[in-house]
Amino acid sequence: MYQVTHKAKIDTRLGRMVRRTAPVAAVLAAVLMSGCAAMQRDHVVVGSVPQDYRTSHPITIGERETVYDIPVASSATGLMRSQEDSLRGFLAGYDPRTSSPAKIIVPSGSPNAGAAERVAGDIVHMMIKQGIPASRIATFKYLASADNTTAPLRISFVRLSASVEKCGRWPEDLSDSTENRNWTNFGCSYQNNLAAQIANPADLLGPRSRGDIDGTRRAKVIDTYETADTVWSTEISY
Repeated sequence: MYQVTHKAKIDTRLGRMVRRTAPVAAVLAAVLMSGCAAMQRDHVVVGSVPQDYRTSHPITIGERETVYDIPVASSATGLMRSQEDSLRGFLAGYDPRTSSPAKIIVPSGSPNAGAAERVAGDIVHMMIKQGIPASRIATFKYLASADNTTAPLRISFVRLSASVEKCGRWPEDLSDSTENRNWTNFGCSYQNNLAAQIANPADLLGPRSRGDIDGTRRAKVIDTYETADTVWSTEISY
């Protein structure tokens, strides 16, 4: 009888302990789950803020007009040597395989209009020597001011080029920001400089195919390797 009563008392105490600890465990579990949810939610919010300058200022590829202006003096009899060298480098960016015309825009109504016509003739001959078909060369005129004695002659064509949006966006004061992240204009100038140095923008879209192998050079390298008398050794000093 004593044992039964004692066992009943123990069972009663255990039941009270279980009833008391159950709410506490439930509260702890809820706190832990809410903490995990908060951590996941914070991770999503922080991850959505753009931190990479390549994402904030991407390099885009597209067809854009390229312009080169040549000042022409009233006494000019043709294209000068220095102008010819600079223009040859500019025309190197024109792809004859495209359908884009090479435009020569000549001033009219200005004191140097006659000299600009002579320079335009030299430019046409130079373009043909550069491999530009005559059918792709178009000449236009624009009305220049009568007081402009050195109205420029413009050469332009459309080509595939890489570029970045204009820099200088400062939507907020850096001294008022307490967030540990890059500012809006960060990396913009770097991306612009990189885009300006790309010779072939198509390289950003995918790799080029492997070029032809120089058989003569390959045979020489193999012959040098097979007939070499030099024995290379590596000495390890302790």
